[in-house]
Amino acid sequence: MSTPPTSDIDLLIQGDLADPFGLLGIHEIESGESKSVVVRAFVPEAEQVSVVEADGSTRHDMRKVRDAGFFEVTFPDRPNRFPYRLRATNAFGDSWEFHDPYGFPPLLSDYDLHLLNEGTHYRNYEKLGSHVRIVDGVRGVHFAVWAPNAKRVSLIGDFNQWNGRRHPMFFHSGAGVWEIFVPALREETLYKFEIKWRRFGLVVQKTDPYAFYFERRPKTAAIVYDINKYHWRDEDWMNERKDKNALDAPISIYEVHLASWMRAPEEGSRYLNYRELAHNLVEYVKQMGYTHIELLPVTEHPYDGSWGYQTIGYFAPTSRHGEPDDFMYFVDYCHRNGVGVLLDWVPAHFPKDGHGLAYFDGTHLYEHADPRKGEHQDWGTLIFNYERNQVRNYLLGNALFWLEKYHIDGMRVDAVASMLYLDYSRKEGRWVPNKYGGRENLEAVDFVKKFNELVHEQHPGAITFAEESTSWPLVSRPVADGGLGFDFKWNMGWMNDTLKYFQTDPLYRKYHQGKLTFSLMYAFSENFVLPLSHDEVVHGKRSLLDKMPGDVWQKFANLRALYGYMCGHPGKKLLFMGGEFGQWIEWNHQRSLDWHLLDYDTHRQLHDYSRDLNTLYSSEPSLYEVDFDSAGFQWLDFRDAEGSTIAFMRKARDEHDYLIFALNFTPVPRPGYRLGVPEEVFYKEVMNSDSSAYGGSNMGNQGGVTSKAEEWAGWPCSMHITLPPLAVVVLKPQR
Repeated sequence: MSTPPTSDIDLLIQGDLADPFGLLGIHEIESGESKSVVVRAFVPEAEQVSVVEADGSTRHDMRKVRDAGFFEVTFPDRPNRFPYRLRATNAFGDSWEFHDPYGFPPLLSDYDLHLLNEGTHYRNYEKLGSHVRIVDGVRGVHFAVWAPNAKRVSLIGDFNQWNGRRHPMFFHSGAGVWEIFVPALREETLYKFEIKWRRFGLVVQKTDPYAFYFERRPKTAAIVYDINKYHWRDEDWMNERKDKNALDAPISIYEVHLASWMRAPEEGSRYLNYRELAHNLVEYVKQMGYTHIELLPVTEHPYDGSWGYQTIGYFAPTSRHGEPDDFMYFVDYCHRNGVGVLLDWVPAHFPKDGHGLAYFDGTHLYEHADPRKGEHQDWGTLIFNYERNQVRNYLLGNALFWLEKYHIDGMRVDAVASMLYLDYSRKEGRWVPNKYGGRENLEAVDFVKKFNELVHEQHPGAITFAEESTSWPLVSRPVADGGLGFDFKWNMGWMNDTLKYFQTDPLYRKYHQGKLTFSLMYAFSENFVLPLSHDEVVHGKRSLLDKMPGDVWQKFANLRALYGYMCGHPGKKLLFMGGEFGQWIEWNHQRSLDWHLLDYDTHRQLHDYSRDLNTLYSSEPSLYEVDFDSAGFQWLDFRDAEGSTIAFMRKARDEHDYLIFALNFTPVPRPGYRLGVPEEVFYKEVMNSDSSAYGGSNMGNQGGVTSKAEEWAGWPCSMHITLPPLAVVVLKPQR
């Protein structure tokens, strides 16, 4: 008798069978000395099912064993499996024919499963998730998901009426991975995983952690998508990228939130799609002289107000702006126009949304079980468990995925400090020390180092940035030298001190001169980026322009002085969108930037100034070649606290190539300001933020000043220059 135990059929019908592949599909059986095969199928909506052999002409009716839709047929004295299809007919006489998913063996190899279990499968995204494949000549989609503690995992979607009893998956118990190949499915199929927890027997629907594409929020289903069909045309950029991203290259970053940079007001303020953004944003960035675009997270996220920092789909560009191929076009177009693309990446935490990673298989799978380690209280999110091989592998594979499949040029890792410290933003008694009794998260440190090693090993020329706000040493030094391995670190100290200084009324700035000069005490301890980012223009902090003290004229003059100071200070540059033309109000993720402000002279002139500063920066090697060594910077005057002025030199590798920056941070003009300089030569005024072209009072040095061989402040030569009010002047020797 070929019929399996009644209990197995009952479990299948109830959706509780742990091994559906052991029951369904085609199986060899022994009856005495003879061998036969049996085919079993579960088709709840069918009244009758037949087995159709490969030639299409031979059909064998199956016996309906259970009214719920369980069928079987035995082939006596037929010892070998054979290819077949199933033909079903429902109560209305409608018939359909299909390949049996349980007629195909599992596809994951033992080697793949071993690497996944070990946490070293760095192309895990090629095995887990959904993939269009051809198996035994049959085209379909292969699905796989890691859920080691689930009682049962089923594939659900429109194709099976979201019925979890229809496509229960095969379980690799040693690796905790479930898989199934479903013939005839194709791209754009909607799907989720239905997971039955062992605890309470609760059944939940989870989205695919490895999905490449999602429905547009608030819908939450994953969508089958082939990401291997796009034809890239950025070979030239990729070949030259290492030079574009080098420590001695000009890097001026425009930080962008795609959903609010610009919208289509004539169409109900809809989002621009990736292809529209490619043309509009890239042309703008080129015009403004930025070298790179940094995108707030484009990974799929359910809540607009998280700005992308609460990710659900780590492998999917958000569907708010189009399909994966559209985002590939965006990156490709950037590269073909000489613009690098950096992504904000969030491996520190993830949201608690029910369809996401939280409590994925009925256990704390991706997060720590202990809330003292697993919950970020400030953000209401969960913290990844870096101690678990598969969790580390998930994140490491994800980072490499964006570099490999989307040609991303660099990753800015968000909230690094929250990863490094177990007591980050926690009160005494609310955190768990490491095994040595310390506050360092040793597993997170190892993860960060491995991330940087893999990125630089597998994608030479790609760069990594740390948003790290503490004094953790050697953040931007190689792992081999005891560092964390990042290429760059955001200089949060510079940002905080500088903004505090500029927000101070000029009358009192003389008491705070140290906020400008202190950053040079540590400027070369790391490879710093100077960030004026999105975080500084939200949550009541006001826009950069509105932070500035004084009347409207002084606000604009102060902001121009700030940008000039930033341009001259050692370190790469980053400015959040809107700052370049003086957005008045705080950034609002729900609306476009106020582009109409460019109709006003003051904003248009600031816009021109920002463009010209970028042009100056990228064209003068002294501003970028020696950013991370004291040889590239020298003070000329930092002691004039009473006048709130400073002056310094920026030097290229060629000692004869330098610029002089002189800055006045009061509204009082400083005619006759004496400055010691290295040589007797004509110094051309190559930038003056007080120019009338930029909305200033047009006070300056009539094109330049010739120095004299008169010693001053330890320098062999000196000159008298005019320092305009609230302004920066930049001078270059002419020989």
